Amino acid sequence: MNNSNRNIAKKFSTDQTVFSVEFFPPKTEEGARQILRTAAKLRDLKPDYVSITYGAGGSTRERTMEYGSLLRDIFDFVVMPHLTCFGHSKDEIANILKNLTSTGFNNIMALRGDPPKGETTFVPHPDGFKHASELIKFIKANYPNLSIGCAGYPEKHPEAESLDADIDFLKHKVDCGADFIVTQMFFENSHFFKFVEKCRSAGIDKPIIAGILPALSLNQVMRFKSMCASEIPDALVAKLEKAGEYGADVGLEWARNQIEELKQNNVAGIHLYILNRAETAQKLANACFGNR
Repeated sequence: MNNSNRNIAKKFSTDQTVFSVEFFPPKTEEGARQILRTAAKLRDLKPDYVSITYGAGGSTRERTMEYGSLLRDIFDFVVMPHLTCFGHSKDEIANILKNLTSTGFNNIMALRGDPPKGETTFVPHPDGFKHASELIKFIKANYPNLSIGCAGYPEKHPEAESLDADIDFLKHKVDCGADFIVTQMFFENSHFFKFVEKCRSAGIDKPIIAGILPALSLNQVMRFKSMCASEIPDALVAKLEKAGEYGADVGLEWARNQIEELKQNNVAGIHLYILNRAETAQKLANACFGNR
């Protein structure tokens, strides 16, 4: 695969919906085996790209690099590593970027990042970046050929005063050099459609990729609700309660319906938060992207 095909920003030039999945670096030997099994099963689905996360406070920095390289070199995925500001000086960020680009990565998901587990307040490194926009501007200035993704929040970032204020911040990230936007998970498509409309009205013309998390159980979605402040529709809660141990089937059907409606409304891309589970991505990809 040539380098132009590995630049995610260039994948939005066709009418086809871009399809991608997110991995997270494993912390255990069993987790390591699982991510490799999942990657092997997903290879035939031919996702347009995969992302790999960067733990809170930069806690998985080395594993992000290690497994990002494995996903690229063994499975031939186009890989987008996440990179966060938290806990890093500007010099450290520069070294990380130098390492990423020198080892063949063409894409970066640039994020502010979350505090480590147990902490609630973001405190920037004294010699680092305070905002994702600053990181994006730095990357664009020093590595103009890198494809840069940034985060969007259809239901606003938990720290934002309002959705409109949050979109102003997003516009600044785009103005600093972000090439496309990947949204936080949502379970009600109306939030996404409203978000896109407001983004376009604000002058944001970059591709907006919808982040979809297939619900596996009621406990899972309620946990994510507390973390991400996402609305959980009453209809989904009722279906999950009724399904009991078969909640995953309900969640997959809900996600499939979300994706079909999003595609009908010309969404630029679908990004699946699969939690390193192959079956989730396989079922949704076969149902929604079977003609790829």
